[in-house]
Amino acid sequence: MTEDMADLYDLAWSFLSDEVSRNETRWAEQQCVDVDLWRKAAKLGLLCVSIPEEYGGGGGSFLHHATVAMAYARTGDRSWGNSVHSGIVAHYLLRYGTAEQKSTWLPLMASGEVIAAIAMTEPSAGSDLKSIRTRAVRDGDSLMIDGAKTFITNGSHADLIVVAVRTGDRGRSDGISLVLVDARDCEGFRRGRVLDKIGQHGADTSELFFDQVRVPAGNLLGAEGKGFSMMMEQLPQERLIIGISAVGAMERALQLTVDYVKQREAFGAPLLALQNTRFELAECATLTRVGRVFLDDCITRRMADGLDHATAAMCKWWLTQIQCEVIDKCLQLFGGYGYMREYPIARMYADARAQKIYGGANEIQKELIARSL
Repeated sequence: MTEDMADLYDLAWSFLSDEVSRNETRWAEQQCVDVDLWRKAAKLGLLCVSIPEEYGGGGGSFLHHATVAMAYARTGDRSWGNSVHSGIVAHYLLRYGTAEQKSTWLPLMASGEVIAAIAMTEPSAGSDLKSIRTRAVRDGDSLMIDGAKTFITNGSHADLIVVAVRTGDRGRSDGISLVLVDARDCEGFRRGRVLDKIGQHGADTSELFFDQVRVPAGNLLGAEGKGFSMMMEQLPQERLIIGISAVGAMERALQLTVDYVKQREAFGAPLLALQNTRFELAECATLTRVGRVFLDDCITRRMADGLDHATAAMCKWWLTQIQCEVIDKCLQLFGGYGYMREYPIARMYADARAQKIYGGANEIQKELIARSL
């Protein structure tokens, strides 16, 4: 943690913790954050911090994005889709986009004028990306897209969507391409409902439908048929970002619980005086510390030689598994109050469950690890 990253963390924490404390309930009711949040974050330089300045970004490295992501994770909230916007889509554009695509979209993303999403998952294809059915067919100088996507973060508000489509034979990795869709003016494109989830109620998670959506052939991101390999190349960073959110949530849950058991009394003494409470917290503190050290090692690898697939899979499955276990133990120490949604620990418990599913289900991560042995 260098001085500039410490300053960035303090700025992000001050802004995001204040926004969450004032708006979390309303975001949950409306099933999305306010569009104005993106604009305010942009003015503070919190969007696209790891994108070069020439494209309007902060000019930092992945460490700077990780710093903002950790500050947000420590709020305990899971409503804001900046991890997808700045941590995933922006880097797809930076890595594979043409000069025109980068100069067109990245400055707008950095300023908050455009909100971005990536559409991979379909009703019949989740972790098995080779099975997607959404198709793009050449029609002169255009591509015609037909299909449906689901569980899309930022879906109902996204202006730019990176869509995984089939341009070749089904079941083949070389039959998948990525296409940029400008959702602001796109005939045949329709947004479905914002999905009613167990947790993460303030997160905009939506269905998207494409009915003969025509986009210029120049909207292909990278080469045709290379979409699967591009997604595989970027997935380690996505899984690392999920690990960051897991550790931040564990640290927040532990802090909340320690504060609670110090002031909550049972049998004439604070809960912390009970041996079971101390032992449970000792386990949570140990797991959280080990998780933090492992995460830091993964970030170090990412910054040095790149994070390999097996280690990224370990990061994703183990940290999200431990996140759920730690928060469950913490909730138990709150007793009945832990089950009330007015308490942050209850919301964090429900929010954590999806972490083991998206980014590739944890069972898939274990399979990837096994293949590397």
